[in-house]
Amino acid sequence: MPSIRFAARSARSVALCLPQPGARYTLSPAVPWQLTHAGKTVARGVAAQVSLALHDLAPAMRYELEAEGFAPFAFETAPCAGLVDIRDHGAIPDTADTPEAAAETARAIAAAIAAVPEGGTVLVPLGRYVAGPVELRSRMTLHLAEGAVLAAPRDREGWPILPAWRDGEMLGSWEGLPEPCFAAPLHAIGTSDLTISGPGTLDGGGDRGDWWTWPKETRQGARRPRGLHLIDCTDTTLLGFTIRNAPSWTIHPQGCQRLTAAAVRIEAPHDSPNTDGFNPEMCEDVEITGTHFSVGDDCIAIKAGKRGPNGESAHLRPTTGIRVQHCLMERGHGGVVIGSEMSGGVRDVTVSHCEMRGTDRGLRIKTRRGRGGAVEDIRFHDVTMEGVQTAFAANGHYFCDADGHAPWVQDRAPAPVGESTPHVGRIAISDVEISGLAHALGAFLGLAEAPFGPIRIERVRVLSHDPAARPVPPLMAAGITPLRHAGLLAEQAEVIAPGLQIQPGGLTAAEALETARAPERQ
Repeated sequence: MPSIRFAARSARSVALCLPQPGARYTLSPAVPWQLTHAGKTVARGVAAQVSLALHDLAPAMRYELEAEGFAPFAFETAPCAGLVDIRDHGAIPDTADTPEAAAETARAIAAAIAAVPEGGTVLVPLGRYVAGPVELRSRMTLHLAEGAVLAAPRDREGWPILPAWRDGEMLGSWEGLPEPCFAAPLHAIGTSDLTISGPGTLDGGGDRGDWWTWPKETRQGARRPRGLHLIDCTDTTLLGFTIRNAPSWTIHPQGCQRLTAAAVRIEAPHDSPNTDGFNPEMCEDVEITGTHFSVGDDCIAIKAGKRGPNGESAHLRPTTGIRVQHCLMERGHGGVVIGSEMSGGVRDVTVSHCEMRGTDRGLRIKTRRGRGGAVEDIRFHDVTMEGVQTAFAANGHYFCDADGHAPWVQDRAPAPVGESTPHVGRIAISDVEISGLAHALGAFLGLAEAPFGPIRIERVRVLSHDPAARPVPPLMAAGITPLRHAGLLAEQAEVIAPGLQIQPGGLTAAEALETARAPERQ
């Protein structure tokens, strides 16, 4: 009998994992459950996903969950040193979206945060609260009640700006470099033991303001804000809430350690620019469990900063220890992406028991000359993909930045090896099922001076192809032939795929092999 696992907790919410054998994000069949306290039933329901979030619990209370097919599981909620309601400090729900009202609500929330004791909870109750940017602090919980919406205003008037540097550390950032940026509607700097929980919603207001009309520009001397920006924070928990319509990247942990996100829902319109879902950058020990992504760019983009145009690297740190499990990625440009900002190095990443539907790529690694850093020890296991364009991609000639099409970036001849040479190696992909594949099973384009690999691919089944697919280049690099229903293609990359054919140099071939189809595809 499988065991229920603990994913995250706060004083009033918990996220549990029901790892039914063979389940990834979805439970099929769904699992009936009941929650008891002191022998009395306090809630019951049916779990349709592996990750089960329970809310409206009492602090420091012992409960027992019984779920069909699982051993009973006892747990205790976290203690709470005190509850502060934002309405007690002047927050009024459902007011007009004006700069004056947003500033007043932000002041009320800041007063509630200042008043809450260490280990206490700030409550955002039922209602819509439009507030200017709010900064959280250490050793507190922000709890979003059922039906609560904390929304950013549509107007940028008076919006605070984070400088690029503070006390010698990178503060504001944009695509891996220190740059001034508008403060996120909800942000935290240097906190410890911070929790955001509850079934409510954070709304970044990207659809109401002008943010999405200037995706790559600077206005008022600053870049666009994130939806939730966590800078140099330790021991952070994100549990159960929905976050939507971020002005740019939705959740951006920057330089954080020991962060857990469980049963979160991350949303943005399909055509919203650069609204990545979850982008841990220069972080250590991050767990993302049972999270649902449907965004306008990459679902998860793992990053490690970017060297400056003159090789500046003082701001760089590595990203290590990322765990992604039981998640659903829908529509994004990539399911799990590493790069292209990876100059500090990315290692020890595991993606397992996930579902991807309609993403352009499944696992994608992108870099280019000038970035430096290494990507290694990446494991991608037990994943299903449906309607993906290219399942696996690794590109060393990614044409990002203003000089991305320059000959020195795109030249296939060897270049001198130095600290700005990126390296990609030790990638393991196994137990993946793919249906509706459009362009290619895998496309791997390394550097002549630093070939990629070893990339090992085992037990991958292509069950079907998309009959409506049209030939499209599987990688964003110069000289890539459009492909349709292709197999594995490799150039300057060591790809080990027992039982599968690999077409060397296939990225410039006129035709691509259709390989790796399993007998079960009929």
